[in-house]
Amino acid sequence: IAALYLVLIVLFSFVPPPINLYQISESARLGGITKDWVNWDDIAPVMGRSAVAAEDANFCLHWGFDMAAIRKAVDDGGTRGASTISQQVVKNVFLWQGRSYLRKAMEAAMTPMVELVWSKQRILEVYLNVAEFGEGVFGVQAAAQANFGVDAKDLSALQAARLAAVLPNPKVYSTANPGSFVRKRTRSIMSGAETIAVDGRADCFAD
Repeated sequence: IAALYLVLIVLFSFVPPPINLYQISESARLGGITKDWVNWDDIAPVMGRSAVAAEDANFCLHWGFDMAAIRKAVDDGGTRGASTISQQVVKNVFLWQGRSYLRKAMEAAMTPMVELVWSKQRILEVYLNVAEFGEGVFGVQAAAQANFGVDAKDLSALQAARLAAVLPNPKVYSTANPGSFVRKRTRSIMSGAETIAVDGRADCFAD
């Protein structure tokens, strides 16, 4: 099993992952899903910064685990908010959803391997292509088309932040009909994306 996962990690460092377990289950439940892989060069740079600002501001500074965020989450009495983009990619691409000690253990073992083999840009590219942005809508290209009628490469700063704002729970939060939480989070993400562009925390994935 370990050898198989290692082969897949190397393979997916340059080949788009075709589908994952969650997408298969959602496709069966919904009667189909929308997804459309796009390469990094076809994603607006501000979308990458927005996702990092929203989900993992220290993405460029860690090796897969944000220990400061984990410590804060533990101090706050839970693990919410401690999962990095790298961990989310491992879960989404290679594993399954839900909380179990086995999955968390496998995620913990595989995340450093992905960080070792993939570039930070590749991790973010895969993340943006497999993330769920709405029910049955996977990947930034499908989300940009569904919500704004534009390609991922043409997303504005506001549109990118709006997409990133729903990432924590895309079945509850809506990009098309944002409530007060999403609107407030969008403004925060726009500010955060500008900040990390200036202070160097976007350097590891910027062209």
